[in-house]
Amino acid sequence: MKPLLHVLTLIGALAACGASPDRYAVTQPTTAQTQRIAFGALEVRDVSLPAYAAADEITIRAGDGRVVSDGRVLWADTPDRAVALELSRHLAQITGARVASDPWPFDAFPDARLDVRFETLIAGTDGQYRAAGQYFVAVPDGRRERSGLFDLAVGFDPAAGPAAIAAARGRIILDLASFIAREGLR
Repeated sequence: MKPLLHVLTLIGALAACGASPDRYAVTQPTTAQTQRIAFGALEVRDVSLPAYAAADEITIRAGDGRVVSDGRVLWADTPDRAVALELSRHLAQITGARVASDPWPFDAFPDARLDVRFETLIAGTDGQYRAAGQYFVAVPDGRRERSGLFDLAVGFDPAAGPAAIAAARGRIILDLASFIAREGLR
């Protein structure tokens, strides 16, 4: 229970510094890894988040399972939009393919569409940021369609507050992009 109290106290102290809410942008990690895939163009069509992860408030899962948030500590961008853009960016960097999130901005249609449905996307007071769910790769030209499950975690320092949570979310979305490129797009 102490880690939860520490995190909540830290979040409250940070939020109390100003009258308006504090907003945290996700730290974008860089990657040098590459992965060849079977598609030249990929649309990240839909990213479905749980209600707590889609909310503007940064949430934390307590040891007893409660999801805790503070309305004065917010994400800088709407989470569903931000996660779709982060995933698109990382997939483009990793694969070298033309990748964009919905709506598809090009005249030529994509070779495949990716839907990602999260069951879990949350930081825990245990110092683990977790992402779990399922991805689907739809291929309109009749080639093999794919789907798979993911269950990933990255560590972070809960005492470092919302900035550490934002950095952890950036790392977990990069890890997810790498996983999907390797397991679902080859």
